[in-house]
Order: sequence, then structure tokens, then C-alpha cells
Amino acid sequence: MIRKSAVLTRLESGESVYGLLNSVPSPLLCEMIALAGYDFVILDMEHLLRNDDDLMHSLRACESAGISAWLRIPEVDAKLIGRALDAGVEAIVLPRVESASEVTRALDAAYFPPRGKRGISGGRMTGFGRIPLPDYIELANQQSPIVPMIETAAGLRALPQMLALPGVGMVLEGALDLALDLRLGPDPLHPDVWLALQSMADICATANVPFCANPRTFEQQAFWRKRGIRSFLAGEDRGLLHYALKDRLSSLQSPN
Repeated sequence: MIRKSAVLTRLESGESVYGLLNSVPSPLLCEMIALAGYDFVILDMEHLLRNDDDLMHSLRACESAGISAWLRIPEVDAKLIGRALDAGVEAIVLPRVESASEVTRALDAAYFPPRGKRGISGGRMTGFGRIPLPDYIELANQQSPIVPMIETAAGLRALPQMLALPGVGMVLEGALDLALDLRLGPDPLHPDVWLALQSMADICATANVPFCANPRTFEQQAFWRKRGIRSFLAGEDRGLLHYALKDRLSSLQSPN
């Protein structure tokens, strides 16, 4: 049933939170990520072909293992946002968002009238009727379920206007796509990208909205911690698994 975001609750209490992008569709892997100690997992639909059954199985696995399930959607799709929240997704990640109007449309899709335009359903998030609909609407309209992902220069310019809208729960950075957008090639460590990420964090701090860093070096990690950042993305499971498998094979092949 509906509850306040466990991730945002931890942040409000002064704790740190750690997430992982799920690029290998598997309910079993979602359970493993949870039991490894992560606080949230972002189920990806931007770069993956996933069907409804796969998403529901992964969502149930997250719920049973005690990890918050977020969903990255391909674009602002009001019907998809409503269905995802009805299913139990805690937050909606908007990739490559570039304007306050996009975020407004997402917020309209996430909130019930009079705050938004979302349609009502008395399904699993009400406990199939255990929560009266007026109470459910009130609880849902108190959440902050929209998470813009800033991956372009246009998105960075529009970020202050986005964060002026109530309902944004967190901001994610996408340094690799930002580097491409800045015509720097696939170089997320470029100095211009690093300066842009710091500007992003500054804007979030001014608006009192959590900024989620995705450190790519130990130096970046130390920098963000020194700045007081408490939300971290550990990258994606596909890359971590691939390199762990390669490292293990290399260690077996080593004559030493």
C-alpha cells in the first residue's frame, strides 16, 4: 500500500542513501541489490524493452526485499506515469528533461485533482480498498514522486525553474550524456562536465532539493561528501557485473 518515500524519509532524518540503475531485467537481481544493502533501484525503461509482467515481477521483488523501486521512463507519458504509480513505483525518473513544462506535465500526471490530473484507481496501492479513496488521494498528493535527470545544457539552464515546482523529490545527474550534449565526446570526467555538475548541485542546494551524485572517481566521491551530499548512485548493475566477471576470470587466468 501507499507510504511515504523511504528514500526521502532517510534523507530528511540525516541519513545517506545509495541507489543503483537496473539495466539487467531480473526480479532475482532486484532482490540481490536489496540484500547487498542498497536503498533504491531504478528500473530502466529508457534503454531497455521491458514488458508489464517483467516490471510487476521486479516491483514485487523489490517490495519483498525492502528496497524502494523507482522507474526511469523514456519520456513524459501521463498514462505510463499513472500506471506506474498505481502499480507501486515510488518515484518516476525523467531522463533528458529540459524544461519546467515537461516537469509540470509529469507532476500533473502524478497528482490527483485538485493538485493534478491523475485518474483514480482503487487497486493495490489502496490495499484493494483497505485505504478509503479520500485518504489515499490525500496521501498520494503529499508525495514528491518526480525525479528529473539532467543530461543536457538546456536541462541545466532550466533546472531553477524546474525546482520551483513543488513535487520534485530529487535530481539525478547524467554526466555521460551531458558530455555528449556539450560536444565533448563520451567523457564524463571532462573538466567542463565537472563544473556543470557542481553548478547542478548548487542549484539543488539553493532550492533545498536533494542532488544525487554518481561519483566516477574516489576524488569525486570525497568532494561530494565534503559538500554534504548524501544521495549517491552507484552506476548501473550491467557494468558492475560485467567488470566483476572479467576481473574474476582474469584472476583465474593469472599465472601468479
